[in-house]
This record gives sequence, C-alpha cells and structure tokens, in this order.
Amino acid sequence: MENNTLTLTVNDRSFTATLADNSATEALKERLVQGALEVRLDDYGNMEKVGSLGFSLPRTDRQTTTVPGDIMLYQGSSIVIFYGSNSWAYTPLAKVDGVSTREEMLDLLGGMGSITLTLSLAE
Repeated sequence: MENNTLTLTVNDRSFTATLADNSATEALKERLVQGALEVRLDDYGNMEKVGSLGFSLPRTDRQTTTVPGDIMLYQGSSIVIFYGSNSWAYTPLAKVDGVSTREEMLDLLGGMGSITLTLSLAE
C-alpha cells in the first residue's frame, strides 16, 4: 500500500504522522483500510500515552531511545505515543509530523490525562 500517512484525531483535533516502513505498519495499514480504529490511551511514567490496540501486529523490536512525537508498538499489541523520552525495545510505527518538543506533543494530545485516539489512513 502506498499511503504512508496516518491521521490521528484527539478531541476533534486532527494531526498527521508519517509511517515507518516495516511489517507492523503494513499490517496496521491493512487493518485501517477496513475503517478507523479507536484506542483509549492513558498516561504512563510522565513520558507517554499507551493503550491496547485489541489485536497484535508483527514485532521487530529494537532498543530505541524515543523522542516526543514517536509512535511505537509495545509488546506487539499496545500503541505508545511519546511526549517524553524513554529507552526500551519497541517496534517503530510512525513519527508525528512537525513535533519536536514535549509541549508541542502534549498540546496535540490535549494535555495530561486519558484520551480516545482515532487512527485512520490519511485521505
């Protein structure tokens, strides 16, 4: 599939992310062709929002130090959006476009607290 851009929506505010090139993102795109996906994300460790996808994706975990805007697959079935930094083994999924700071990422995510994230393929 050629589309390599995700649209993410939180609180009626949409932004985009560029997908990584791996088997996990190919499987995610196949899933999103069927329709948008809603995921509840909760803050963890004052650095990320994490939530269960409700299904598994292929893992190609590697030790990574994340930065704000990184979107990662954790343990094959959880999506993590970073607004801080962490070092752990993840499978890269995407990078939020135009974000480089904690403040910018938290602004897009509506601040601290639980959110419902809608993932879809960009038009």
